[in-house]
Amino acid sequence: MSEAILERSANAQTVTDASAKPAWTDALRHILTIAKREVSGYFASPIAYVFIVIFLLLSGFLTFMVAGFFEHGQANLLSFFAWHPWLYLFLVPAVGMRMWSEERRLGTMELLLTMPITPWQAIVGKFLASWLILALALALTFPLVITVNYLGHPDNGVIFTGYLGSLLLAGAYLSIAAMTSAMTRNQVVSFILSLVVCLFLILAGWPPVTDLLTQWASPWFVQTIAAFSVVTHFDGLQVGVIDSRDVLFFLSVILFSLFTTSVILRAHRAG
Repeated sequence: MSEAILERSANAQTVTDASAKPAWTDALRHILTIAKREVSGYFASPIAYVFIVIFLLLSGFLTFMVAGFFEHGQANLLSFFAWHPWLYLFLVPAVGMRMWSEERRLGTMELLLTMPITPWQAIVGKFLASWLILALALALTFPLVITVNYLGHPDNGVIFTGYLGSLLLAGAYLSIAAMTSAMTRNQVVSFILSLVVCLFLILAGWPPVTDLLTQWASPWFVQTIAAFSVVTHFDGLQVGVIDSRDVLFFLSVILFSLFTTSVILRAHRAG
């Protein structure tokens, strides 16, 4: 009888362990499912291919032809990373503008939000899929790293932090594009709104603008405005300085924009 009791207790423990499966595993599975669906959608259409090709062509043209890479005579990629805030200004909103606008236009957002997933899981899944496309385009610039190492002896640690800063910058732009995409079903309107917001984040710390502000505003005011600029925080990363404040800034922009996106989607869902 004691053996039967022990066997029954073991079976009950097995059931308890199975039912005690962490909730985060289901959430992660849902996020990965959404991300896989989005990545497949990007590569099923010309969007991903067009973005990657345009990004590679423009980044190469700006680095070698406009910035004069060979004329500098320095083995670094500063002339490559310096253009990223402006290059992403047009390309990243073009990738993110369809994130939620397309769902609203096709009437599939309601279907997506009625599935057994939370809005946060859908938001994170879509964001990670789009961010993966941007990371892939950035990774395909590896011939530049090979070229620099062939021509000289660069500090590859500085190059790594530059790529890290560029990826965080692209993520910040993309989260803003996701937020504006949730506001409207018109992709063109979403593109323009995200472009304007990202342009403000550039100009707030762009030297010509800050020099102009110092002529009529106090230094603390100019520094406060510049602290909200992506240029201010990206400059340190592209020269090899990993400051926790810079990383925290980009992560804060991403989290705030995704949180705002969730608020907008909840409002649509409630409506």
